[in-house]
Amino acid sequence: VLEKVKIFLELVKFEHTVFALPFAYLGMVAAGRGWPGFWVFFWVTAAMAGARTAGMCLNRLIDLKIDAKNPRTKNRSLITGEFPLWGARTAAGAALLVFFLSAWMLNPLCLKLSPIALLLLTGYHTVKRFSFLSHFVAGFVLSAAPMGGWIAATGRFSWTAALLSLAVLFWVAGFDILYSLQDLEFDRAYGLHSIPVRFGRKRALWVSRYCHAATLGFLVLFGIFAGFGILYWTGVIVCSVLLFIEHRLLADGELDHLNAAFFVLNGWVGILLFVFTVLEIFC
Repeated sequence: VLEKVKIFLELVKFEHTVFALPFAYLGMVAAGRGWPGFWVFFWVTAAMAGARTAGMCLNRLIDLKIDAKNPRTKNRSLITGEFPLWGARTAAGAALLVFFLSAWMLNPLCLKLSPIALLLLTGYHTVKRFSFLSHFVAGFVLSAAPMGGWIAATGRFSWTAALLSLAVLFWVAGFDILYSLQDLEFDRAYGLHSIPVRFGRKRALWVSRYCHAATLGFLVLFGIFAGFGILYWTGVIVCSVLLFIEHRLLADGELDHLNAAFFVLNGWVGILLFVFTVLEIFC
């Protein structure tokens, strides 16, 4: 059983939860300038876990034939048979139930918006089949995290939270462009769309840089409209340094440092920004 659990966690890349979850928490605590209570915290966590697990299972199922042809992904557990297809379908269904239950337990607006999240989770995987803008669609999906956390805590939409969501959108799009560089030749051969395929490696690197510049711009605007002080701005500076290092590691277009740039540095961006924002609010 433990081995199957390990295989499943690898299937859904559980460790990548660090990309979205800190921003959901950030939106949650920033909304009310403090701890929203265990109830909200618990159901926000459950909603994020459910949405992400469902999204990754659906991604693996929808892309099964493509992944089987790609040298980078052909050894994934659904393709080798280590994890059964029915198991992935069941997990996706169960995760969606957890997500909808969480939305219902939070507040009416969360529940009303949950079908939109379902549409995004089931649709964004297919965009790369017809548009190079797939990176921004993936960013749009994850940008729901801070807005979701904010609405969970307050029960209402906020334009201030929208600025944070835009920061996440461009942040995700920027690092997804970098991640897609490793599939450039495969995507070209099989007619899949991405910014590297459309514009080439060097221009794709520049688009990624512009995306992360936009991320920092929206983080600045969010900090201004939220009225944050020095600790938040310290977090923004730290994140700026991390993004700068990421692009320095990949400046020549070589992918030797891709894992460090994609996972390690980006993983710390959300965590550290959340930590500094919490310090700003509670200290």
